[in-house]
Amino acid sequence: MNANTRALSRLGLTLVLAAPVAAGAGTAAEPTCRADRIDARSYALTTRAVAMAVTEPRHSWWDSFDLGKYEWDLYDLNDAETRVAERALEIDPGNLLAHQILARQYLVLGDPERAQAAWSTVFGAGGAVAWTATLYDVDARTYFLVAFDARGLRVYRFEQVVERMKRGFYGIPEFPGPDDRFWAAAAGCIPTEIVPDAEVPWSAVREIKAGNWVLWFKLNRDVKIGSDRTGKRKTLDEIKLNLHGRTGTLEVYKPVGEDHLAMRGRGPADYQDMVRRTIAQFVDPDRRLALPPVKPGVGW
Repeated sequence: MNANTRALSRLGLTLVLAAPVAAGAGTAAEPTCRADRIDARSYALTTRAVAMAVTEPRHSWWDSFDLGKYEWDLYDLNDAETRVAERALEIDPGNLLAHQILARQYLVLGDPERAQAAWSTVFGAGGAVAWTATLYDVDARTYFLVAFDARGLRVYRFEQVVERMKRGFYGIPEFPGPDDRFWAAAAGCIPTEIVPDAEVPWSAVREIKAGNWVLWFKLNRDVKIGSDRTGKRKTLDEIKLNLHGRTGTLEVYKPVGEDHLAMRGRGPADYQDMVRRTIAQFVDPDRRLALPPVKPGVGW
């Protein structure tokens, strides 16, 4: 039994993952965010079980000496979250949280075909695909929640979507445990009473540029975004997003003119490109948005 299975079993959710779907299940109407219209088992998987899959400890201090382990730990996290959401859909196809999680996770795991099907379902239901993110031009030591829908992109401060903010090393936020409000929001179901810190319609975005680690959304007009750590607001003419989910890889190479081998990190540029092209496919049918070629190298 691996760590994820042990975590799920603490709430008895292993039985939910393994049990066959009852006859007549999967006949829900249009996907919804409303918990009272979603099978309780399915909803628990997309909130409490996802919380356990994400927050389950995978990395010890000694693991820091094992180069590359973080990459595999992150893959294990993403795989666990994806399997939980897939099971939630088997139980109740009307669970919009599950569709929205998979729209994100299939991109994180590098499966664009299944991602496109999930995005189609999400946008057809009027939903949104959300990521936790770092906005380096605002505050590199806090997190944000960014939601993409047919109208535009919305940026929320982390403190807006968690019930209780807790900061760890260097003041960086910690992901909460069983906080249904946060995990529903992270799945794209953000309560309408929470006003975005910034909202940008697609008509105000002229270009999406992909780098090694970030996406740049270049704007036609300035936008102000604030930090929940410093209280300061920045005025931006572009939003530089590091959408959480993928990390880089380590590779061995031979430096020019040297006799020894060296190691270097490569950012997930393919992930950045896949995300922006998927977004553009669903929000820009007229191909108005500029998507400059990806040029992997050093830097962002």
